[in-house]
Amino acid sequence: MVGRILKAMVVLGIVGFAALTGYAYLADLSPGQTEVTVPVTLNAD
Repeated sequence: MVGRILKAMVVLGIVGFAALTGYAYLADLSPGQTEVTVPVTLNAD
């Protein structure tokens, strides 16, 4: 009984890892890019 539970946990772990890897490769995870312009005042005394 314990061996069956352990085997199921290992299989679920492998399937979960494969699903996470597939999602990371196939999903659009790129961040949106915007241009930011900020004026800077330098005190060059």
